[in-house]
Amino acid sequence: MESIDPATGRALPSDAIQRVLFVASPVHVYNIPPMTPGKGHVAASWTADENGRHIFTARLRVIETAVPVPDADVDADAEGNVKADVVLEDARTGQLFAAAPYTAQAVVEPVSDSSRFFALRVQDEAGRKATLGIGFEERSEAFDFGVSLQEAQKTLGWAGRGAGPPGKKPAAAAAELKDGGAEKRDLSLKEGETITINLPGRFGRRKPATPPPSNSNASLSSFSLPPPPPPSSSSSPSLASRGSGGIPPPPSVQSARAKRLSAQDLGFDDGKFGEFA
Repeated sequence: MESIDPATGRALPSDAIQRVLFVASPVHVYNIPPMTPGKGHVAASWTADENGRHIFTARLRVIETAVPVPDADVDADAEGNVKADVVLEDARTGQLFAAAPYTAQAVVEPVSDSSRFFALRVQDEAGRKATLGIGFEERSEAFDFGVSLQEAQKTLGWAGRGAGPPGKKPAAAAAELKDGGAEKRDLSLKEGETITINLPGRFGRRKPATPPPSNSNASLSSFSLPPPPPPSSSSSPSLASRGSGGIPPPPSVQSARAKRLSAQDLGFDDGKFGEFA
């Protein structure tokens, strides 16, 4: 059976290999408005007004196509001739309605309010693009559709990357980036070169030096008291005769006895028993 390119409808080489990753029918196709910034695509607006934006009921297929590399290009990257397409067809006749070459994850975008609806970016032979809405009747079909797209990403070699040329494996893309990137700078020291590094103090900022302790004996020796003032002439002669100490001598025994007064002198009567003798 002759193989047909699902995107263009043209015949493929006899040695081309095709693999169907997913089939679902019926799938409803909608003419959708532009995406709302900040909200994305909203499926509720597609089915409003009694499903007025519904334009077609199709059969959806995800097809993987591989074309072997000619002998002259044996050293070329064979993965570059592998592609995947999301195809919308008439379920009864198989006639192509629209095709979306799956070259990036942005070709199929989920909506923000449902898991059964997607925005599909289709493209014709002239390269003109348009965005259509597709809706599955069962959530299980929508889930299987997402799984088939993940399988296609693995085959194309750009799974896990947001976008990229199909058929290029991550290792090959990394090699291209390495070859096309800036040359590495040689920062090694050449012979005879040295590096001088100025390091701060061991403990950071130096503390100010403390002044040496002062000699207390020397300071005391320089301190002197003024001499005591001389006795004034107005002082009593008794104070002058007391000597330099200023403390009077104790009274003599004779003067103490002479000053003692008898009981009669103090106004007391000598009692019978002589208590006041």
